[in-house]
Amino acid sequence: MRNMLLRMMGVLMCALAACADIPPVADFNLEKMAGKWFNVGFATNAQWFVNHKDTMKMGTAIITPTEGGDMDLTYSSLNSDGTCWRMTHLAKKTETPGRFTFRSQRWNNDNDMRIVDVVYDNYALVHTIKTKDGVSEVLNKLYSRSTEASADLQQKFTQFSLATGILADNIVMLPLNAECPAA
Repeated sequence: MRNMLLRMMGVLMCALAACADIPPVADFNLEKMAGKWFNVGFATNAQWFVNHKDTMKMGTAIITPTEGGDMDLTYSSLNSDGTCWRMTHLAKKTETPGRFTFRSQRWNNDNDMRIVDVVYDNYALVHTIKTKDGVSEVLNKLYSRSTEASADLQQKFTQFSLATGILADNIVMLPLNAECPAA
């Protein structure tokens, strides 16, 4: 009985942490965020990820600011059969610098994305709340300007993900992968 109560408290704490308002980094600069990033870390409790995390590999994200202050996001990852998986979103700026929203036509969900920590020439920690049919899921990504992330950075990403309600088993550093050829 006590173990069940402790587990229920743990689930409740995770749910509360996941719903907490995570602010974007102060003084966010979209122009400095521009360019190529490697997606080196991925964390979410979403069921699709739990089922596929063992086959996921590193991919890239290209961030391009628009004239109006929005963000073009282009993701790509080389599949094991040599084909490329690609996805593009136009993330609309909000009144809060570092916070963007977009609708994914591919996944039919609404996304509230925040850049919560960034050193523009090194790494970015991205927190997204994805909502579909009234159900929200947290997705955290660790972007790096190189294909490697230091042990300290990996620890920072892990601690942030745990604090946002993600189970330790669902926090992964993605294995190295060749890049997709230019489209």
